[in-house]
Amino acid sequence: MGEQHSVKFPQEVIDEYASLGVDLPSLFSAGHLGTRMGVRILEASAERVVGTMPVEGNTQPYGLLHGGASAVLAETLGSIGAMLHGGITKLAVGVDLNCTHHRGARSGLVTGVATPVHRGRSTATYEIVITDQQGKRVCSARLTCMLRDAPGNGAEAAAG
Repeated sequence: MGEQHSVKFPQEVIDEYASLGVDLPSLFSAGHLGTRMGVRILEASAERVVGTMPVEGNTQPYGLLHGGASAVLAETLGSIGAMLHGGITKLAVGVDLNCTHHRGARSGLVTGVATPVHRGRSTATYEIVITDQQGKRVCSARLTCMLRDAPGNGAEAAAG
């Protein structure tokens, strides 16, 4: 995520993680790859995740935003939504990502917004729309995550 900033989480989510001794806002991150690419998470809930990424540094040889960079932003945002949907007893693991690239971006920031298509007990699917600074759609993506039992929540004891 690069620079330090505060992610906007719903208070009930912060409280749920705090009950386990986890300071979610200070712990939360887009991961090493997201940090390297300049991904910033602005808002995060199971209903909507918003993040930005700079075009500069994430381009292909023609100077356009790399399709793989859009995929990283999309998977990051969708995975965060799935993680928040699953809650503290589940781990969200991406199993399918589809990206359609509509237009190129050469500069500025792109913004991704992830919203749920399906939120079940074992899978969560999010649509991610990535737009440029003029609000034009750059990429449409869909991510499905499998929701696995988190270690230590008692599920492995029941299974074994």
